[in-house]
Amino acid sequence: MVEISDTAEFPLAGPGGEPVDLRRTFISNGITLLPPMSVDEESWTFEVTVPVTGGRARTVRLSEGRPGYGVAGIAGDPPGPGERAEVLGTVRHVLRLDEDLSEFYGFIAGDPELSWAATGAGRIVRSPTVFEEVVKTVCTTNCAWSATERMVGALVEHLGARAPGAPESGPAGRAFPTPAAMAEAGEGFYRDVARAGYRGRYLMSLARSVAAGGLDLEALGRAGPEELPDEEVARRLLALPGVGPYAAAHIMMQLGRYSRLILDSWTRPTYARLAGVEAAEDQEIEEKFRRYGRYAGLAFWLYLTRDWLREP
Repeated sequence: MVEISDTAEFPLAGPGGEPVDLRRTFISNGITLLPPMSVDEESWTFEVTVPVTGGRARTVRLSEGRPGYGVAGIAGDPPGPGERAEVLGTVRHVLRLDEDLSEFYGFIAGDPELSWAATGAGRIVRSPTVFEEVVKTVCTTNCAWSATERMVGALVEHLGARAPGAPESGPAGRAFPTPAAMAEAGEGFYRDVARAGYRGRYLMSLARSVAAGGLDLEALGRAGPEELPDEEVARRLLALPGVGPYAAAHIMMQLGRYSRLILDSWTRPTYARLAGVEAAEDQEIEEKFRRYGRYAGLAFWLYLTRDWLREP
C-alpha cells in the first residue's frame, strides 16, 4: 500500500447543512467496486485514483475522521498546492458533497419507508467525468457483473494514467482512461483484451466522438435543469451508442437527475422481494414512486439498497 503524504479534513455536511453518512456514501452504488475505485468495509476506507492536469493521476484514500469530519489522504509524493487543490476538488465532486439534499430530506422526514435516509444517506458516488459514467454504464449492459469487472479492469489497467507508487501491473493506482487513450486503442484491444464483445464498437465510437470534439458529454454534467431539462438529457443519452432506457436512467442518476427509475434485472426482483409481491410491472413501480417527484429515482434506489449497510 502506497504511503499517504498529505491529508486534509472535510466536513460531513452538505450545502444546506444536512448530514453526510460517509459509510453509506462509500457503498452507494456498484461503481465504487469498479476500478479506479475500491471500498474496504473492514476499515471503512474508500480509495479512488483521479486524473490531474497534465495527463497524470493521483490516488486518494478516504475515511472517517473525528466526529463530523472525513479525511482525504493523498498517496505518493507530496503534491504541490495547485495539484492538492485540484485533487481535493475532485474528491468533493466524487462524493457529491456539493449537492444540497436538504429538500429531499425534508420531504422524506415523515415517510415510514424512507425517513431513515434523512440521517445522511442518498449521496450517490459519481465518477470524475461524465465520459467515465457512460463507458462504465455501457459495460454493465446485458452481462454478468464479472464481465463488467473484466471490461472496466482492462480499460483502467492498460489505458489509464498511473499514479505515483502504483503497482507495475493491474488496475490499482491507475485513473480511468481519457477519451483519447480509448480512441487510440485498436479494435483488437476491445476484442481480445477487454473482451467487450459487441460493446467494443460502442466504446470506440464514444471515445472517438469525444476525443475529436464532436460530442461534449461533460456539458450534461455542467448544465442545470433550467438549461437542460431531464427530457432533453434523456434524449441526448438515448442517442449515444449502446445506451438504452436502463443505461440512460443510470447515467442520469449519476448526473443527479433523479426523475427516472433504474429498472433492470436486479432492481425489479429486488423491489418485488422487498414489497412482498411475486412480481410487479414497471408501471406499478413507477406509480408507487411518482409522489417523490424529481427525486423518484433516488427514493427508489434508497428503498432497494437500505440493507447494503447493516444498521448498528
